[in-house]
Amino acid sequence: MTLRNVWSPQRRNRRDVDVYLPPSYARGRRRYPVVYMQDGQNLSDPSIAFAGTWDLHRVLARLALRGIEPIVVGVHNVETRLAEYSPFPDRKHGGGEADAYLAFLIDTLKPRIDRMFRTRRRASHTAILGSSMGGLVSLYAWFRAPEAFGAAGAMSPALWYGRERLFDFFESAGVPRGRLYVDVGTAEGATTLADARAFRSLAAAKGLRVGDRFSYVEESGARHQEAYWSARLGEALAFLLRPRT
Repeated sequence: MTLRNVWSPQRRNRRDVDVYLPPSYARGRRRYPVVYMQDGQNLSDPSIAFAGTWDLHRVLARLALRGIEPIVVGVHNVETRLAEYSPFPDRKHGGGEADAYLAFLIDTLKPRIDRMFRTRRRASHTAILGSSMGGLVSLYAWFRAPEAFGAAGAMSPALWYGRERLFDFFESAGVPRGRLYVDVGTAEGATTLADARAFRSLAAAKGLRVGDRFSYVEESGARHQEAYWSARLGEALAFLLRPRT
């Protein structure tokens, strides 16, 4: 279903928000974890997607067969996408308004979703995920707002955007207790790959090594495209949503 023209008082704009309910939602009174995904118009509808879709319905159907059934909230982007998804300004492109966008997700959208649907409301059952610039803001959200997002997926994150201040922030930030998934394709360009590896090294230096809480994936030959993100999405969600030990 789609929530039309959702107003953001923090950003002073409106956008559509798609909500994908699990197959079992209509049966019983079970509550579900929630995943907030960026660039919502690219998830399943080819008529509005920019460059192909994530084929989200198929990904979620396969996950349901494994007993993994989140509610997915696809938040559409708007004309100010670069500004909203960037934590810090870039010298060439400006921006740096991610805090206001995250305030919209946390203070406006999430309470509405929690009222309308049977969600598991705690941060430990709430994830945020995106790709490219959407991956950047999702990664930032994990560090910036761990009280809201207990897990995050950053697929091919655009770490070049405001890179110097961004990495300074990562280096000084505390490490949240939740789970983090980061990936990149080896055919996305030398800079994108180098930045992802630099983040992996920084995470390791902070004690966040690949294991139960941190997953880092490099897909050989993968490009910066929706089809590759779709192919990796199932395992990313399985990692982020599996029961904690």
